[in-house]
Amino acid sequence: MDEERPVSYRIMDLVSGDRPRERLAEVGPQALNNAELLAILLRVGIPGENAVQLGQRLLIKFGGIAGLHRATFAEVCNEKGIGPAKAAQIKAAIELGRRMAREAPDERPVIHSPADAAALVQYEMSGLAQEHLWVLLLDTRNRVISVEKIYIGSLNSSPVRVAELFRPAIQRNAASIIVVHNHPSGDPTPSPEDVNLTRAVVQAGKLLDIELLDHLVIGLGRWVSLKEKGLGFKGA
Repeated sequence: MDEERPVSYRIMDLVSGDRPRERLAEVGPQALNNAELLAILLRVGIPGENAVQLGQRLLIKFGGIAGLHRATFAEVCNEKGIGPAKAAQIKAAIELGRRMAREAPDERPVIHSPADAAALVQYEMSGLAQEHLWVLLLDTRNRVISVEKIYIGSLNSSPVRVAELFRPAIQRNAASIIVVHNHPSGDPTPSPEDVNLTRAVVQAGKLLDIELLDHLVIGLGRWVSLKEKGLGFKGA
């Protein structure tokens, strides 16, 4: 009796028009979905699963590109069909994307709105597994002097010292600051602790003549401006 033929797993086994590399060359990378872009990095799949299917499985397992960004190298490496080489390729590609998002082609980024500040940090912060608190230092024209990474850990269990938030601003002669932190749960809804911290930073900023322009909470694909919500700013 004839044995069943194994299911194809190479990109070359796909119809020419469905091959990610050929499609990228013909219509550009923006036309490919995430699984197809991952397939180009992976090159080959495993028996019973072509590279596109393998890429789709990774996206489902880790919850999309942001999940792959948050996952450790070991977690990606241990997935069936991946291994160190493919895991390194995936992690390197995501890191290149993160760095590109942070680059300013001509001059330092200028913050005109909460959305500008969120865009500067969201890609990186949404991939963090722990809670991080950063401070954006701005000059008198709202240009970003630097992004200072101040704190890692739960704001609930170990309150941040407000003085630490202003130390870099004083050293760099910043005119104002924006505080940003992430919620690893993905839900950017501000907590009571977030509001209390905002109120304390606003008050300290008035004494130091360094204005807190906003406090952003970064979630997964979403963010919240406490200034826009009037949380911790009114009556501070």
